[in-house]
Amino acid sequence: SVRQGETLALTGESGGGKSTVFKLLLGFYEAQKGRIFLYGKPLEAYTRKEARTLFSYVSQDCFLFSDSVLENIRCGRPEAGIEEVKRAARLACADGFIEELPEGYDTQVGERAVRLSGGQKQRIAIARALVKDAPILLLDEATSAMDADSQQQVQKALEQLMKGRTVLMIAHRKSALGQADRILTLENGTVADVRD
Repeated sequence: SVRQGETLALTGESGGGKSTVFKLLLGFYEAQKGRIFLYGKPLEAYTRKEARTLFSYVSQDCFLFSDSVLENIRCGRPEAGIEEVKRAARLACADGFIEELPEGYDTQVGERAVRLSGGQKQRIAIARALVKDAPILLLDEATSAMDADSQQQVQKALEQLMKGRTVLMIAHRKSALGQADRILTLENGTVADVRD
């Protein structure tokens, strides 16, 4: 059970079930036993689309479309205006590098976003989540495999994104675990330990 506004960290060895929890919440898997409730309603009472509107997801290997920076951010909420997109980019610490791109927000990121660094891609994904403005945030090792400078900038952006939201994060680093209100250690699909 996760309280509204709480930050819950999921940790444990690889294969313990951390990513499976996220996939269950997002409707990629169906629960074989038990039930999942969102805001007091069983998950199956929502359409998959309705349930997914409740979540923003930022993964360690974020996907960007072969489109403009603007459209990659706006896909979080397609009806978002340019000022909303720019505000989200500022909060995500992304506006600085976006403005330096050849065509700013209209710059095409290219196939697999090869023109951008890992930290830049992460900050665009965070801006996308900010534009979506969902009440529940899922973070999957969002700062792993980055250099120290990128990690610091992405961490600052994540702090903005986490404000006022319910957050479930998959984390191993002590710095990330320190942000959590509670830590659940998963082993073989079960909760092995709970720390407040």
